[in-house]
Amino acid sequence: MIVAIEGEVVKKEPTLLHIKTYGITRAVHISLNCSSKIDSKSVSLHITQILKEDSDNLYGFLDTQEKFMFDRVIKINGIGPSTALAICSTFTPEVFAKIIASNDVGSIKMVPGIGPKTAKRVLVELSDFTFDGLVEAKDKNFKEALEALESLGFKKDKISKILLECDSKDTASLVKEALKKLN
Repeated sequence: MIVAIEGEVVKKEPTLLHIKTYGITRAVHISLNCSSKIDSKSVSLHITQILKEDSDNLYGFLDTQEKFMFDRVIKINGIGPSTALAICSTFTPEVFAKIIASNDVGSIKMVPGIGPKTAKRVLVELSDFTFDGLVEAKDKNFKEALEALESLGFKKDKISKILLECDSKDTASLVKEALKKLN
C-alpha cells in the first residue's frame, strides 16, 4: 500500500500530476485546492491508494486534513473517489467542517455531481462525525451557538445563515448577536 510519494513533477494538469520517483512515473489525482498550492518541480504528497479489479489509482494531498476529509467522504454510500475529490476541490477542510456543523444542504449541492438527495445523505452520514483538528475554536463556538438557538425553536437553516454573518468569537456573544438579527 502506497501512503506517500515524493518526487519530481513531470506533468501538471488541474486535477492530475505525473510524479517521477526512482525512475517510475505515477499518475496521482489531486484536488484543485492542492493543485493551486503546487508551484515547484518537486513535491511530497500523502496518498490514498484505491485498488479495484480494473484499476489502481492514487489520490494525493499536500495537507493531512484534506486527506482525512477525502478518506471519510469516500466511505459514504454513493460517493466515489471522483465525487470526493470534487468535494475537496470545492471546499477546504475548515469550510467543509463548518458546512457539516451548520447542516448546509445548499452548499453541498454546489459540488459538481451532487444532487439534493446525495447532499442530504452526506450531511446525515457526517452529522455525528467530528473533524478533530479541523474545527478551530470559533467553529466549535459556531456549532454550540447553533445548537443553543435550535433548542430555542429556531430553524437550523435560518440560524446557520445568520451565524455566518456574525462577527462574535465566543458562544455567548454569537448567540446574543444572532438573537438580535433573528428578531
